[in-house]
Order: sequence, then C-alpha cells, then structure tokens
Amino acid sequence: ESHMSPAQRKWVVRGFVGIVLFFNLQCAAVFLLQPEKYMGGFELAGVPGRMMVQGMGLLFLMWNVPYMFAVSDPIARRTSVIEAVIMQAIGVVGESALLGTLLPEHWALRDTALRFIAFDGGGLVLLLIGLWIISNRSGLFPVNRE
Repeated sequence: ESHMSPAQRKWVVRGFVGIVLFFNLQCAAVFLLQPEKYMGGFELAGVPGRMMVQGMGLLFLMWNVPYMFAVSDPIARRTSVIEAVIMQAIGVVGESALLGTLLPEHWALRDTALRFIAFDGGGLVLLLIGLWIISNRSGLFPVNRE
C-alpha cells in the first residue's frame, strides 16, 4: 500500500493549484497586454472593446488572489483551496448558463463561451482532485504517521 506524506500531498496539490493559477494569470496577462486579439471573440471593437477586455484581465487578476494563497500552502490554507473550487465552479456553471441564452448567429460568442467552459472546467477538475487529496477522505492517500 502506498502512503503519501503530508509534504507529498502538499506538493501534489500545490502542482494542481499552480497549473490552474498559471493559466489564469496567463489569460489575465494577454487580456491586459493584447486585448485587440480577443475583442472579436466578445463581439467588441474599438476603444470600448479594448477597455472591456482589459477590464476582464484585471478581473482575472483579482479572482486569483485565493489561488495564490492556496498554492503557497494548500494544507494550511485549505480554505483558500475551497474558495478556489467554489469560484471555478461558479465560472463553469455561469458560463454554461450564459451559453444557453446565446442565439446561433452569435457564433463568436458561442466559441468564446465554449473555450471558457473547457478552460474553467479543466481547472475545476484539478482543484477538486486537489481538495480531495488534502481532505484525505478517499482513503487512497492515507497520511503516513510514522
């Protein structure tokens, strides 16, 4: 039987949270630095479009504060992991609900929504696995108490 020490669990979960944090921050950076590349996906143009996409980039930075605390020590800061899971789930559910309201002629918005759903859904899976590991409820990752 394989045992994972608390330190090993911390590093595994830190890796999962770190992957999600990296991609979220990468998205924030490109929205802030290259908004013109993403305006069309939101059916936006001009100065208002640039400002909206850059504003979304700022929101991505704000939303990732709990992820930054979670990645620093996911066991000691388990609450931040839970917050990240909830935030990610809100994203997937909300984006899915919004997708359901789009008319077919808004193909660019539909494609963008589907990308966000896949992006946030993948992150949600990683965060849920991480939470499962640190919660130690599965029995598959028992704490080595030696």
